[in-house]
Amino acid sequence: MIKLGLKPLKRNKRKYSSYKGTVGKVADNLIERDFDADKPNEKWYTDVTEFNLRGEKIYLSPIIDGFNQEVVSYNISKSPNLEQINDMLKKAFDKTDDKDLENLIFHSDQGWQYQHQSYQKQLKNKGIKQSMSRKGNSMDNGLMENFFGLLKTEMFYDQENNYKTIDDLIIAINDYIYYYNHDRIKVKLKGLSPVNYRLQSSN
Repeated sequence: MIKLGLKPLKRNKRKYSSYKGTVGKVADNLIERDFDADKPNEKWYTDVTEFNLRGEKIYLSPIIDGFNQEVVSYNISKSPNLEQINDMLKKAFDKTDDKDLENLIFHSDQGWQYQHQSYQKQLKNKGIKQSMSRKGNSMDNGLMENFFGLLKTEMFYDQENNYKTIDDLIIAINDYIYYYNHDRIKVKLKGLSPVNYRLQSSN
């Protein structure tokens, strides 16, 4: 954990899990906890996390690039369904050239959404290699675990009273992701934000 820059963070007692057993094809783990990438669109990561605000729940599904840990795209939904995943994928594909997606490794856990035939077909059509964590090994997707822990620690845990409604929370998550991408600096990224690091690297 120390090597990855991970640290224990406050978690919900009951963590959301999309695992429902083997309901489709389970992909091999191509990442093997080697989360870093040498260039953009080499390794992507995804997962779904739940926010529970006084009994109302919403679900965040982002894609993070292993090169600079930038949030490539995301969807916030009141239901963790396939439409959420499809929208997240469409947003990511719309902003990325098809040639840059070929041989991309896209890693997730074994959630039912990622085993779904339609999801896997979309990846295959783009030339993307699917990768999955081993069952019950959350740290196989440690980059996502760290991102969710950071996000919730900085804008949600012990701050629930700041949000009067679930829509207030959705706005706050949108604002945080923009801040995270454009303004929040990382030592690992030479003191730059994810977006600025990517732009500097391209130059």
